[in-house]
Amino acid sequence: MRPGLVAVTALVVLVILSAPVQAQEEAEEEGNVIIDVVLPLSLAFIMFSLGLGLTVEDFSLVFREPKAFGIGVANQMVVLPIMGFAIATIADLEGELAVGVMILACCPGGVTSNILTKLAKGDTALSISYTAVVSVVTVVTLPLIVGFSMDHFMGEEAPEIDIISLGITMFLLTTVPVLIGMGLRRSRPEAAGSMEKGVNTAAAFLFVIIVLAAIASEWDTLMDNIGSLGPAVVALNVLMLGIGFQSAKLLDLEVIRATTVSIESGIQNATVGITVGGLILAAPDGGLSTLSLPSGVYGVLMYLVIAPFMYWRISSLGESVES
Repeated sequence: MRPGLVAVTALVVLVILSAPVQAQEEAEEEGNVIIDVVLPLSLAFIMFSLGLGLTVEDFSLVFREPKAFGIGVANQMVVLPIMGFAIATIADLEGELAVGVMILACCPGGVTSNILTKLAKGDTALSISYTAVVSVVTVVTLPLIVGFSMDHFMGEEAPEIDIISLGITMFLLTTVPVLIGMGLRRSRPEAAGSMEKGVNTAAAFLFVIIVLAAIASEWDTLMDNIGSLGPAVVALNVLMLGIGFQSAKLLDLEVIRATTVSIESGIQNATVGITVGGLILAAPDGGLSTLSLPSGVYGVLMYLVIAPFMYWRISSLGESVES
C-alpha cells in the first residue's frame, strides 16, 4: 500500500498548493474547510481514480481514429457550450444559475461516462481517450468560457476572477492527479491494479456526497428555481445525447462508436462543475455556491435521462445478436 500512500499524500500537497490561487478571495477569508479543502481534495481524488485506469496508449486513439475522436471532441468542446448558452438564455435563468449551466457545459466527461459506455457496449477505449484529452484541454477552455459567461449573464454583479489563476487551479486539481494516477499505474502496475477497485468505489462515494451536499446547501434556491433549472438541465442532457448519436451516424461511424460519442457528449463530470462553482464564488453562509447548483442537480437527473438511452442501446444490441 506504500505507493498508494505516496499518491494520496501527493494529492493533499496539490490541494495545499492550489489554495493560494483560488479565484474567490472572499471565500478564502471565511476559511471554510469544505470549500477550501474537502471539495478540492475530493475532486483531486476522483481525477486520480481516473488516471489510475489510464495508460499512454489510451491517448493514441487521437491519431489512430481521428474522425471518431474529432466528432466527439467537437461536440464536447464546441456544440455543448453553445447548447448550454442557448438553453440558459431560453430558460431565462438567473445570472448565477445561468453561469452554473455554462460551467457544467464546459466540464469534461469522467469515470461515469466511461462506465456507462462499457455497460452500453460502446467503445470503452475511445471513451477513455475522450475523457483523458478533454480533461486536459478543459484547463484552458473552461476558465475562458466561464469568464465570458459571467460578464454576459451577471454583468456588473459578476465578481472579478483571475482566469490564469483559475486555469492553474484546474490544472492542479484535475490534470496533475490524472498524471499521478497514470504514473503509479506505469511504475507499479500490480499495486495500481490492487488499488483500483477500492479507489473507484471511494471516488463514487465521494461523488454522491458532493452532489447531495451541493443540493442540500442550496435547497431554498433550488426550490425557487426548480421549474426552470430542472427542465434546463434535462434538456441539455437529452439534446446532447441525441446530437452526439446523430452526428456520429451522419458521419458514418458504426453504432458502437456512435453510442460512445453520444454518452461522452451528453454525460459530464458534475464534480468538476460543483468544485469550480465553489472556487469562483462561495456562498456567504459558508455553503456551496449557487454556481454549483446546476451541476449538483445534473449529477442526479443525468441517471434518469441516461437510463432509457442505455436500455435502448442494450436492447438493440441484443436484437442484432439474435438476428
